[in-house]
Amino acid sequence: MKKTFKFLVLATLVSLVLVACGGNGTTETEAKDPGFKAIIVLDTGGVDDKSFNESTWDGVQKFIADNGLDKNAFEYITSPDEASYVNNLETAAEKADLVIAVGFLFEKAIAEVAPKYEDTEFLFIDGFVENIPNLHSTTFADEQGSYLVGLIAGARSKADGSNKVGFVGGMEFDTILAFQAGFEAGVWETNPDAEIFVDYLGSFVDTTLAGQVASRMYNDGVNIIYHAAGDAGNGVITEAKNFDDKYVIGVDKDQYEAGKSQGEDSVVITSMLKGVDVAAYDFLEEFYVNKKITTGVYNFDVANDGIRAEISEGRNLDADEIALIKDYMAKIVSGEVTVSRTPEITGASGTKAK
Repeated sequence: MKKTFKFLVLATLVSLVLVACGGNGTTETEAKDPGFKAIIVLDTGGVDDKSFNESTWDGVQKFIADNGLDKNAFEYITSPDEASYVNNLETAAEKADLVIAVGFLFEKAIAEVAPKYEDTEFLFIDGFVENIPNLHSTTFADEQGSYLVGLIAGARSKADGSNKVGFVGGMEFDTILAFQAGFEAGVWETNPDAEIFVDYLGSFVDTTLAGQVASRMYNDGVNIIYHAAGDAGNGVITEAKNFDDKYVIGVDKDQYEAGKSQGEDSVVITSMLKGVDVAAYDFLEEFYVNKKITTGVYNFDVANDGIRAEISEGRNLDADEIALIKDYMAKIVSGEVTVSRTPEITGASGTKAK
């Protein structure tokens, strides 16, 4: 009996301590129920593509953390191919109050699905569809950010005497052509004598083909390649590591770390940062506060910090290059510099000097 009593007293004391310390495995601050369910439908390449999809999900994760929300209210669906878009959007709409489609390739699918689910809000990141009340669009001035990184590629090609730069695109859609157009203009602004090599992969996931294209460009004397190819662009980065003094300009998110090899500096000299993470965050916040989205179309550009170039000090850009980017950012914002979305080099592959 005495042993039993002592055990009960000890158990009671332990229970009191656990309760005082939040002993159910919980913290003092419980994760909050946001009051809605959100599902993000990703494009091909997956959530860890080190590019567009990953950046969007980063924005979602930051929103969850900043607001102390229950992460189970947010999930993503990966699309293996374009044929899965409609089914994935419908699956999401059956369960969610807010569906976010990531990437311009969703245009037809989201225009088909959104009208069927009038009580569900849809956000289309990096595309524009009009006249559907529950569908909200975000667009990006990709040409502006591509112009900024093009300035660096042009200046370096002039300094190293190669006068050659490369652009590798995923597929020839208007959005990717805008990347190419801005890059061309930036390169020729700082090096009118530069020859620009252009190649399109016909894919956003074929890293092997991207590596082969990059290898050919590097062997042809190109020292810097800018890629706008989603997950496939990782093949360009990997290939650059196989050469000495060959570099890459990243896209969508900061790809500096992806450009590192063990014990080596990064081959990524800068990245064109596309604020898809900011778009996801901002619209989730609006929905969290208002339980609806009122914005029809929102454009992200250099002026509102939705488009920019990575200019962190202590990396691969020197002080003069950082100053150059800042100078032209101001010129874009003021209207002194406007950037076309139509490239001068046409076709799936080709080269051209200004």
